[in-house]
Amino acid sequence: MLLALGSGLLIAFRFSDSFESGSIEQLIFIVVATLVLTYFFIKVSLFFFSKLKNRWLLEYRWEFIAVFIVFAITGSTAGRISSPVMEFIGLDYESISGWLYWPLRIILIFPLYQILLLIVAWIFGQYKFFYSFEKKMLSRMGLGFLFKSKTE
Repeated sequence: MLLALGSGLLIAFRFSDSFESGSIEQLIFIVVATLVLTYFFIKVSLFFFSKLKNRWLLEYRWEFIAVFIVFAITGSTAGRISSPVMEFIGLDYESISGWLYWPLRIILIFPLYQILLLIVAWIFGQYKFFYSFEKKMLSRMGLGFLFKSKTE
């Protein structure tokens, strides 16, 4: 709720430049625009939560919170770890062209992210959910052979 309110306020401030600075009209515009945008952001968020609830088949609200925390920690960690790993293998930003550095870093982030996702998911008790999530995602990318059992 606070995030939606803060976002609405920031957007309202950006669009309030057409009014005289410090005027009552500007204040009224900022208050009304903030409330309308906050309402909109909350409605959109609740809509997406209901879609995810049906799609992910999680039973409890704390599981949703754990899943979002896992995604946040994993994404941030994979991004932070990729730079030192690139430097460790001798590919830092100063030694090669940016046109080569960034695609290589993104390619490096992908397997790091997959591994970290399962580790962080295990820590938060969501390993089963994320394992099936990764199987489905990698199968759609044509990497489903990584999960084929030897009996098939």
